[in-house]
Amino acid sequence: MFATCLPGLAPLVRQQLDDLPGITATCDGFDGRADIVLFGAGRGHRDRALALRTAEDVFVEVGRADRVQADDPRRIAAAIWRPQPLQRALSIWAEQQHPLAASMTFRVITRVLSENTFLRTELRRQLTEAVRRDRRRWTVADPAELEIWACEYRRGRFVAGLRLTDVRMRQHGGRSLERPGALRPTLAAAMVGLAGKPPGVLLDPCCGSGTILAEALAAGWTATGLDIDPSAVAIARRNAAQASVHVGDAQRMSLPDASAAACVTNLPFGRQYRVRGETTSWLATVLREIARVTRPGGHVVLLAPEIPRAALPPSLRPTGVVPVRLLGINVTAWSYRRLSRSRALRP
Repeated sequence: MFATCLPGLAPLVRQQLDDLPGITATCDGFDGRADIVLFGAGRGHRDRALALRTAEDVFVEVGRADRVQADDPRRIAAAIWRPQPLQRALSIWAEQQHPLAASMTFRVITRVLSENTFLRTELRRQLTEAVRRDRRRWTVADPAELEIWACEYRRGRFVAGLRLTDVRMRQHGGRSLERPGALRPTLAAAMVGLAGKPPGVLLDPCCGSGTILAEALAAGWTATGLDIDPSAVAIARRNAAQASVHVGDAQRMSLPDASAAACVTNLPFGRQYRVRGETTSWLATVLREIARVTRPGGHVVLLAPEIPRAALPPSLRPTGVVPVRLLGINVTAWSYRRLSRSRALRP
């Protein structure tokens, strides 16, 4: 099997898959648009992969091909579309979707890292023809019952599969209301995962549409959100009904010291959002407040293109970074641990 995820999240998704019983991640790559993680899943364990909240889509593998053997789209299509692995993949697809019929609709999606020797559309044409020859009663349609993806996940290496999921997986069931620039649910889930394990209160002081709050609730946290915009608060209350959400300024939070076990937030950035005053000064004030309300030992996870060192209080110690490509913008999930006062004051 293989899963796709946002560019940059492959290491995290691979680790999460490895942590699931009966599943072993084998390798990962990038197809030009998404990260791809290949893995094996034993019978009875596939549903665990299909429930992974950091993955965009999950596929059952049909076949693989290599440009080294033949830099020819016809031969690559023939290597991918072979009867024995296809029958196994179709059986798994039928278990997850619905029983197969003699007449099915299908569409082929291809992604290549280089078009120097052949075009992506030519590989799609050749693979479509291979399917037609093998399954004479199948017809091309868009949308279709079956989606067959063939992706060059590493230079010269292709993997193809039948898609087992749809938009509901990457949207986690959807949101009642959505604001422009709302965070992708899969990225929100990854950020919540970086905050460690519940129980306790997870705070999002710039909660927007409530996507992080919804993912925190799904992970077992008690979720609390603040936003300076009353309309955002109203939307977050709809999208994360079990969270406690209030109008509030991240620079002056009306919360007790050390009241949150973790803090996870998507900081305002990009053209759609502006902060009051100079950005670094605003950020320094917000980070001091975040450090104040987060208990010692708790995790802080911030999404932003950059966190200037000058804005970081001494009580937040960096623990890792996860660079992500989001809507054409390079951003980073910055992870910190809240130190105790005595440790923060050590030279």
